[in-house]
Order: sequence, then C-alpha cells, then structure tokens
Amino acid sequence: MAERKGVLLRLDPAVHDALARWAADELRSANAQIEFLLRKALVDAGRMPSGVGGIPRRGRPPKEPKEKDG
Repeated sequence: MAERKGVLLRLDPAVHDALARWAADELRSANAQIEFLLRKALVDAGRMPSGVGGIPRRGRPPKEPKEKDG
C-alpha cells in the first residue's frame, strides 16, 4: 500500500464541529470524512486520477465464512 500523506488543515471551529458531527453520524472519523468528501468532489469534477485505490478500511477485518461439513 502506498504511503499516506499528512496534511495540516486549519478550519473555522464551527466548520470543524459540523464536520465532526457529520462524521459521527456516518461512523467515520473527521479525517476519514474529509477524505471521503474530497474524493467525492474529485470524482464529481472529473479530476480523480486513474489508478487511485479506495479509502483504506480501518478496524477489524471481516470474518471469513466457516466451511460447511459434508
């Protein structure tokens, strides 16, 4: 996986609070919500570079289905 870039972002406190509430409603961190919105804006504007992978999944990996006997 490619290395992730860190970015310092200054936001108006009211904007940050609204973003944090929105992120919580969608079970994301504020950082993940910003990336989600930026990716959506890039796609909508036709500016998403080709070959860009999806948003990395965080947390516990999904359970693998159990094999059935017989």
